[in-house]
Amino acid sequence: MNHPHLASTEAAVMAIRELAREHTLELTVTDDIGADQTSRRTSAGAFAVLDPDGSLPHEAFIELEGSPAVTVRLYPEGDAKITVDGVDFDDIPRDSVPAFLRSVYGGLAYVKGRVFPPGQWLTVPLPGDETYKELILRNTLSPWLARNVRS
Repeated sequence: MNHPHLASTEAAVMAIRELAREHTLELTVTDDIGADQTSRRTSAGAFAVLDPDGSLPHEAFIELEGSPAVTVRLYPEGDAKITVDGVDFDDIPRDSVPAFLRSVYGGLAYVKGRVFPPGQWLTVPLPGDETYKELILRNTLSPWLARNVRS
């Protein structure tokens, strides 16, 4: 993996903003800062802004307009959840998010049907040997998914 190291949620947001500019995509960013605000810290007490280690957790939710519909939730722990036209990819390393999005917007991501395990899978190849595959759970493909089917 030769991805640039994205040391923070903010660095990842900046990388996604740059990618959106390259592909002329509108984006909306919502920041949640503080232990009482981030989704994985629901046990934090009211107004508990810092984690027990004294750090300030920062989570961001990014919506990219256009086709496919893409959202990215960057977690303070260094991973992300990326949703592409309703297909969820959990536990993507934060450093891999820009390459993942470049693959989607660069035409490298594709849908392939399989007999075993049965179903249609969205495959997102990244530089090197890194590939992410997720089962498409719905019965009908979005127009973007249907355009990217490979036999």
